[in-house]
Amino acid sequence: MSSVDGKVAIVTGAGAGLGRAEALSLARAGANVVVNDVTEAAHDVVAEIEEIGTKAVAVVGDVSDSDVSAQMMAAATERLGGLHVVVNNAGLLRDRMLFKMSDQEWDDVLRVHLRGHFLLSRNATAHWRQEYKDTGATSGSIINTASEAFLLGSAGQPNYAAAKGGIAALTVSTARAMSRMGVRANAICPRARTAMTAQTFGEAPGEGVDPMSVEHVAPLVTYLAGPSAENISGQVFVVHSGVVALLAPPTVEQKFAAPGDLWTQEDLEQGLGSYFADRDPEKSFAANDVLAIP
Repeated sequence: MSSVDGKVAIVTGAGAGLGRAEALSLARAGANVVVNDVTEAAHDVVAEIEEIGTKAVAVVGDVSDSDVSAQMMAAATERLGGLHVVVNNAGLLRDRMLFKMSDQEWDDVLRVHLRGHFLLSRNATAHWRQEYKDTGATSGSIINTASEAFLLGSAGQPNYAAAKGGIAALTVSTARAMSRMGVRANAICPRARTAMTAQTFGEAPGEGVDPMSVEHVAPLVTYLAGPSAENISGQVFVVHSGVVALLAPPTVEQKFAAPGDLWTQEDLEQGLGSYFADRDPEKSFAANDVLAIP
């Protein structure tokens, strides 16, 4: 089933790793692809896509640069004839404990991940909104890249966890804003072995299918990009090693009501304090159960 046959997609950070796998998967399903990367490797992926038989254009540059985002939009709409799919994948790491993190390490990660997602999402949704106003119909799919780091509160990644949490929130907001125009937005939290995650997942096994291969993630991205997923929007998925897990939103564990018009310190101690007195101190907002997904 070639669900994106003839469609135009933009994939950021597609010069290697997960982005490359996503771009190639979309091309095999018939899509024409704008390949973005901060390195010249984008041109190599364009050549691979052209060997598959679809069209591709390279845009080299930083996704957090507004001009680069505009260039990607122009490459899609002017050179490839439209825009139907956006895959926000580009990112980097600057891991450090919070008390040792520099301003630059914080800013770099938030800039590339969160600002990069924002810029291209804004430009793509503005394009689709205008198309909807002009023709009365449009369709589009945004697939954003979050991470389990935001669910777990990774201690050595305060910048990365914050950025990925922001991306999940941006995804839901985008889905709500664009739903009446036929545009969808979803986020994936991939476990994938790439150059960026080498220190996390280590080396690939010597034999058999690598459970952390990017090839486990790319098919879901292609599926979410196509019309078969038209009823899926505003969702967050964990994906790895042949497993796709749909995450539920946070739930209310316990409600505390002030006995009077306003809380007093005594009331809070009797209500909130007594509840936590017998509760597991290791239990927090972190979604540790997600790590147990086999």
